[in-house]
Amino acid sequence: MTSAQNPDVLQQAGQWRRQGQGVAIATVVTTWGSAPRPVGSQLAIAEDGAFVGSVSGGCIEGAVVQEAVDTIRDGKPRMLDFGVTDDQAWEVGLACGGKIQVYVERLD
Repeated sequence: MTSAQNPDVLQQAGQWRRQGQGVAIATVVTTWGSAPRPVGSQLAIAEDGAFVGSVSGGCIEGAVVQEAVDTIRDGKPRMLDFGVTDDQAWEVGLACGGKIQVYVERLD
């Protein structure tokens, strides 16, 4: 899924910005092995923790939202790495193991 395929993510981000909220965009930039969402998938996050879209699911998505809120506050982009063994995979939402990288940046 890219933003062109799911314009709701960027539309909602724009709406939050127009309302004066801080906003970050998280984008899947790399996957290896099993990954619930393809490269280009996006999540828009408001400073209050509201979000739309998806980059993974499970615990990973919760961690991305928290990092995005931190990015909104300090303005520092982040490259997040999530990788698990097959034994840990189900616990964090990667069905068969794998790795994803998610880039998080604040919209100014």
